[in-house]
Amino acid sequence: RPKMRKALEKVKRYIAIPRVSKHRLFLWQSTRVLPDCQVVAIVRDDETTFGILQSRFHVAWSLRLGTTLEDRPRYTSTTTFETFPFPKGLTPDISAEEYAADPRALAIAKAAKRLDELRNAWLNPPDLIDIVPEVVPGYPDRILPKNEKAAAELKKRTLTNLYNARPQWLANAHAALDEAVAEAYGWGEDWRRGLLTDDEILARLFRLNQQRAGQPTP
Repeated sequence: RPKMRKALEKVKRYIAIPRVSKHRLFLWQSTRVLPDCQVVAIVRDDETTFGILQSRFHVAWSLRLGTTLEDRPRYTSTTTFETFPFPKGLTPDISAEEYAADPRALAIAKAAKRLDELRNAWLNPPDLIDIVPEVVPGYPDRILPKNEKAAAELKKRTLTNLYNARPQWLANAHAALDEAVAEAYGWGEDWRRGLLTDDEILARLFRLNQQRAGQPTP
């Protein structure tokens, strides 16, 4: 994939999502790690794009327009990412530098960074791990368990297990992110009033999709 590798040369990290998974989970990945065919790589390194993709808006869109493998949803980039109507002014064809001062982008980035920090803190709590500097320049530091007991506990700490349990702190972090993305669309008040069900979100996103495609909408 020479085009992908060339694109990755411009950033230090990219957004990755498993092609098939129980939950829609977007993750930061170092460009030192090359994705295989079961990972969708999105070459953006800004928190705003990460937050929009991880929000309920894109998750609902991708689940409705994606495909499935047996009973598991599959992230099909041609029907999900490429058709998704990002908030105006925060679309992937615009560089992150261009909207860096946009209050909407800043709010989404703040909420997305907080969500990522909380998830990482749960996956690798300081009392269970040691951070060991990598001897090869340019590669991320190593995360090692402190002892055998810590190693056994860390094996249970996967994102799938976390989202299966969905503790309140995780739900709260997602709610803050979703509200920031709703504001970016101009739907913040409706979000706070509880009017944005998944069906309503999909209807509004579809209208945006059609408007941008120059198609008549109902």
